[in-house]
Amino acid sequence: MSNDEATIVENSEDACIDEAAAAGLELLLPREVPLGGPRAMPVLRVLPNKHRHFVGAWCFADAFGPASLVGRPGTPDEPRGMAVPPHPHTGLQTWSWLVDGAIEHRDSAGFSHTVRPGGLNIMTAGRGIAHSEYSTADTEVLHGVQLWTVLPSHERGRDPWFDGLDEVPRVELAEGVVGSVFVGSYAGGESTVGAYSPLLGVELRMAAGSEARLELRDGFEHGLLALTNGITVDDVPVARGAMAYAAPGREALIVSAAHDAVAILIGGEPFEEEVVMFWNFIGTDHDEVSAARDQWMREREAGAGDRPRFGSVVDDLSPPLASPRLPSAQLLPRGRAKRRG
Repeated sequence: MSNDEATIVENSEDACIDEAAAAGLELLLPREVPLGGPRAMPVLRVLPNKHRHFVGAWCFADAFGPASLVGRPGTPDEPRGMAVPPHPHTGLQTWSWLVDGAIEHRDSAGFSHTVRPGGLNIMTAGRGIAHSEYSTADTEVLHGVQLWTVLPSHERGRDPWFDGLDEVPRVELAEGVVGSVFVGSYAGGESTVGAYSPLLGVELRMAAGSEARLELRDGFEHGLLALTNGITVDDVPVARGAMAYAAPGREALIVSAAHDAVAILIGGEPFEEEVVMFWNFIGTDHDEVSAARDQWMREREAGAGDRPRFGSVVDDLSPPLASPRLPSAQLLPRGRAKRRG
């Protein structure tokens, strides 16, 4: 997935933020962003956020759908569902998780995999990779999330890689509440995927009227991202696309569902490094990110055999996306949380 923003755009705030603060939580509100252009599928982006850049090493969260694709044939001007042509990434991992539908991934490291509900696509960009993502022709409803994690500085130069899983461990957390552990370990379930900092990622499927006490890992910060409406965290409503954040030291969250609902619990050790993040590039400073952008723009105009850093996406002849222009001002690093007030 491609990040269409060059800078953080401020969110609107409402009275629920004060209610969350009274419960010892931060409520992070999303903003709607077109994915891949003005006529593309809208997504709700809650990270990065003006109040908080990271949750652990999680630095980006886009919730999309549920969107019906029935009767939408798709055109170049109005793609059917998700249609993101080849685009670059550096210095991060992308995690694609679906509630409904299917998305085909292809990349310049030679991998292709179609992710469906219960499975996972995880791409490690390292020093640089290009990939594309398209919802499949048989997808009638598209619903899911893409998350990014920033790689530690000593891992950002590694070779790119991809893993596609068709299933992950599932655990029963309470009556009517099932967790799917896609990274880390939780409630006896342990994921097999590789991560480069201590992380947690669990999908929660909740039946109407269910409630679960979610034990939190000592030393981690956590975020509960709602993929449907009807979810409350410690009696604080968390609307679709929003996230309830819990700082390190909190022992548990009480999550309930007014009707059938889906949420994502993420967590990790606080990420102490500062990074510069522009479009799909992550680096240590402005110059590193600027150099990556310039190289991508040169390589996208070159022939398929003359792209030494980002390569060419396997079996995808679509023109690679152009990067947005860098702002005239120096890009500033992002790091630990900005505090309200």
